[in-house]
Amino acid sequence: MAAAGPGGVTLLSAEGAAGFLGPRAWRALVDAARATQPDVVVADLLCCGGAPGDALAALRAGCRGIVLDGASPGFADIAAACAEAGALLFPGRPPAMEARSLDLMRAAGKARLAAWLTVPPDDTPGHLR
Repeated sequence: MAAAGPGGVTLLSAEGAAGFLGPRAWRALVDAARATQPDVVVADLLCCGGAPGDALAALRAGCRGIVLDGASPGFADIAAACAEAGALLFPGRPPAMEARSLDLMRAAGKARLAAWLTVPPDDTPGHLR
């Protein structure tokens, strides 16, 4: 979070996390991350895989960024619900840095994260900071 800088950061959940973690636990994780650096702009996306029911639960829990497989049954209905709630809906997972591969105790890991966070979103289609 401290490396995000003024450009902010978007946190993307693990694939299908809405089904195994749940939207309330995701909200708690995001809120805890935000609390560590209150001045950093933080957006978040909860991945619902192909489960429209999980996407609805995410909306009810206050998630305003949702990933739902565009081929999922009911995608159009979820899109309408997201539009009404003012939430963003992505029909697939956008490109993102895999945090599990980072060792932030090493200079190389910190440099890799810093490089990712400094690429302007406009330079890479779908790039999330």
